[in-house]
Amino acid sequence: MEHNARLIEVRGLKKYFIKTKGIIHKKVDYIKAVDDVSFFINKKETFGLVGESGCGKSTTGRTIIRLYKPTDGKILYDGVDIGQLSENDLMPYKKKIQMIFQDPYASLNARMTVADIVGEPMDIHKIASGKEREERIVELLNMVGLSKIHASRYPHEFSGGQRQRIGIARALSVNPEFIICDEPISALDVSIQAQVVNMLEDLQERLGLTYLFIAHDLSMVRHISDRIGVMYLGNLVEVADRDELYDKPIHPYTKALLSSIPVPDPEISEKTQRIVLEGDVPSPINPPSGCKFRTRCRYKNDICKEAVPKLIDVGNKHFVACHLIQNFI
Repeated sequence: MEHNARLIEVRGLKKYFIKTKGIIHKKVDYIKAVDDVSFFINKKETFGLVGESGCGKSTTGRTIIRLYKPTDGKILYDGVDIGQLSENDLMPYKKKIQMIFQDPYASLNARMTVADIVGEPMDIHKIASGKEREERIVELLNMVGLSKIHASRYPHEFSGGQRQRIGIARALSVNPEFIICDEPISALDVSIQAQVVNMLEDLQERLGLTYLFIAHDLSMVRHISDRIGVMYLGNLVEVADRDELYDKPIHPYTKALLSSIPVPDPEISEKTQRIVLEGDVPSPINPPSGCKFRTRCRYKNDICKEAVPKLIDVGNKHFVACHLIQNFI
């Protein structure tokens, strides 16, 4: 796609959290949750972000929507850097960018009815009031597979899947362009996950939405995403179109992740080679020098310790961050 089709562009994004010690909270170190991440998302596209727990996926999403202020880097929304905007200047963009959270129960106010939960963003952004507001709430509930009778109920009266539908209705209430889906199905039963993902795809088609879909379920990410970025310890190690990434993974970490996807056929599963990574994920407080993956990589050599690898285009819009890239192509 052309450059002007980009809705979101993240350049050199960093988010460090200060680690403190003692009762006076003396700063002792930084937790480098997101450390120099760059990618873009085209309009009406779904960009999947995958990786192990703790790799910085959710922090990336929360920094883009400005729940966290970035430590460094740019967050360009339609060409405007929203990374350093004041709360007042940010308000129009908060309407355009919404988020669906991982835990549907924790993200809903237990003391509010569904009508108030879905209507609250409309009140904040002064979109609708009175009868128009009521009609819009019913329209949103219908859109996500609920109905008018659910409007007067409270979150505890619903199942996990229904709660997530309420969360989606709330996100849609201000007519956003871009929605960050932060592991929206990981807390749901497997039977419900496909329903929610199919609904998100239908809504994208109907409303022209753009998604950042954060998850660790690699099979589901393949189903919904157009392009995918693989994160490891605060860095992107590989970015490619969905089928390109799954059919021709290059980075050793990506290969290990994909080999862990369960195969439903027992005969094929037995023949599938599992790549088991050595050791544990290093601490983001004290990450390894050079390539952060080198402590778990069977191919590492001296250059991996000295320099941080950059994302390099290896052709077909496939980007990989690895010093030994020629060994894997």
